[in-house]
Amino acid sequence: MNLPLTRMVHRCVMAKVSLLFLLIGILLGCQKSPSVDDHGILPPQRITIAYTTQPQNTLVHVAVAKGYFKEEGLDVQSLMFTYGRASLQSLLDHNSDFAAVAETPFMFNVLKGEKIFLIANVEASSKNNAIVARKDAGITTTGDLKGKRIGFTPGTTSDFFLDSLLTANNLTRNDIKPIALKPEEMADAITENKVDAVCTWNYPLTQIKRLLADNGIIFQDPYIYTETYNFATGQEFANKNPETVKRFLRAMLKAERFVADHTSDAEAIMATATKTDIELVREVWNTFNYRVTLDQRLLLTLEDETRWAIKNHLTDKTVMPDYRKFIHADSLRAVAPGAVRTDW
Repeated sequence: MNLPLTRMVHRCVMAKVSLLFLLIGILLGCQKSPSVDDHGILPPQRITIAYTTQPQNTLVHVAVAKGYFKEEGLDVQSLMFTYGRASLQSLLDHNSDFAAVAETPFMFNVLKGEKIFLIANVEASSKNNAIVARKDAGITTTGDLKGKRIGFTPGTTSDFFLDSLLTANNLTRNDIKPIALKPEEMADAITENKVDAVCTWNYPLTQIKRLLADNGIIFQDPYIYTETYNFATGQEFANKNPETVKRFLRAMLKAERFVADHTSDAEAIMATATKTDIELVREVWNTFNYRVTLDQRLLLTLEDETRWAIKNHLTDKTVMPDYRKFIHADSLRAVAPGAVRTDW
């Protein structure tokens, strides 16, 4: 082989390699690096959280009030709603990065094909849902609900609990006159005698009971349903921003500890943040279990509700989704391994 020619080829190849690395360096240099302050600390990441004025959202209200998100490097913009289905919709509309929601609206949106994750359960209760009825409508037992006008909120825990309670008492949806209402419409509807009963949650549940006074009766069953309130995010967002999800969860875990150790202060924060009478906050407080966790109960509830939705033709789907693909446990497991009580 001609040695000078070999050296020329080698030099040509090396020149091209050097040029390639130079171009890569220029391209990377064009990408804007995040600026740091004099102490080398990155500025807070801006996120939007959609949540509600309901007591189930106590942990996020506390995390905001106590500055736990800021401590974790998150600059939070809050979007407030009256119930979780609306909160989740803001996430689906790309108006928020995280959304507080009960498992029922989440389940319906998985069935619709939405690419979403549940990242943590932040509240659970077997006593938060109930039917409150007017005695002067001839209702003193669950059997008396037959033929009555009952308000409920479609696509929410109110919807599922109503059927659960009816079934437990040998009734069906066909035995009543269901009337779709938003939670904020229920108090006026029942006090103005537009409905005979409503199926809802707190705070409206206790507020309506107060309004009806001796004319009200509540039907509750802690053995038929346990509500789970959770935080959801988009699958794409979680995959692209794993550290953001972990920061979010660390802030919520700090709130969990504060609520456990400083109950009175947490009640006061909730009353102020939601403009709710402190006595109402205290009255319902022990209804809820505020824990940041993921466990098998959530999966079982999602599957139970899916069977209910399929049976009652509330979805066109006929096959159970694999909800393990919609529950993102890795981030919570990374920041609090003991909070994940499952092998997903």
